[in-house]
Amino acid sequence: MEVTRQKLESDVEREKFRVKQLRARDMLRGDLEGQELEDYVHERVLTSTLEKAFDWARGNSMFPLTFGLACCAIEMMSIPASRLDIARFGFEAFRASPRQADLLILSGRISIKMAPVIRRIYDQMLEPKYVIAMGACSSSMGVFNNYAIVPADKFMPVDVHVPGCPPRPEALMHGIIELRSMVHEDPTLGWRARYSAYGTEEVIPKPAADATGVNVFGAGGTEDEIA
Repeated sequence: MEVTRQKLESDVEREKFRVKQLRARDMLRGDLEGQELEDYVHERVLTSTLEKAFDWARGNSMFPLTFGLACCAIEMMSIPASRLDIARFGFEAFRASPRQADLLILSGRISIKMAPVIRRIYDQMLEPKYVIAMGACSSSMGVFNNYAIVPADKFMPVDVHVPGCPPRPEALMHGIIELRSMVHEDPTLGWRARYSAYGTEEVIPKPAADATGVNVFGAGGTEDEIA
């Protein structure tokens, strides 16, 4: 639920707003009775399910873990500040213990030695828990595409990937809003679904058998294919 402010343009809108204010005052004083009270309550009562109420509370009160890996962590540190003010969405309470956190933001590159440590921290977090892979390194190894770096979704579940090297704080905010929509069971459609773009995927053709380049192979391929 978001609160929006709108300017009252005409005198009719101002008069209607004034009438609502007076009715609210009369209700608080106990002056509304009978049908007027029934109508007032009927206009302001919302019905929902317990599961949706839980999802609404979870999506607006996540506790991120105080955890950073590399340069992306500097961008992550700026989102609680006044310019972006992540407190608007209930994400401002960073916790120093995984037992008090339910959101893990992987902000930086993940080495093979660090992967089991991150997995242990993830296992110690509260349920339900969520993960945001921030930046190209934790999503696809980025510029460090070598044997020492591993993407996050190879050893733990990732809910949202935020691209960039490093991504701006606004990009992380967008990822947080997307995660909140997922928790509220209202996920935003991907661009392929929005624009009916299925079938437009780019496929890297298999290299020729006589290729001599050491690293010339398709996505997901190995050096053995061109040896």
